[in-house]
Amino acid sequence: MDFTRRETLALGAGAALMTVLPFRANAAAEDKINEFTGGAALGDAGIDLIAPEIAENGNTVPVEVSAPGATAILLLAAGNPTPGVATFNFGPLAGSQSASTRIRLAGTQDVIAVAKLADGSFARASKTVKVTIGGCGG
Repeated sequence: MDFTRRETLALGAGAALMTVLPFRANAAAEDKINEFTGGAALGDAGIDLIAPEIAENGNTVPVEVSAPGATAILLLAAGNPTPGVATFNFGPLAGSQSASTRIRLAGTQDVIAVAKLADGSFARASKTVKVTIGGCGG
């Protein structure tokens, strides 16, 4: 099969775009984290994230997050077109600083949780979820 010069350039541009898109999705998640934390350093203690290692269907993936003493928890799906999933805010009368939900994942990717702890510090946890059938149109 012979390709014209225009078709060859289009194929090359498409391949280049496909290698850049995953990095932009992760950059969008990092932008959301920086917005939430104000650019503060992130620790890795004080937050627990529970998500399945393998999800057969990306349309409904169960996720649980807890951070004792947290005032807020940000939940992200780094590979989704819009990475922000939810922000859970906890008031002084909250019995426990935990939440569970079901999220949509476009494909295999990292699920990230960032907690703002009572002392003003931030903690981060992440888990890679392998998706066999994408949930965001994929």
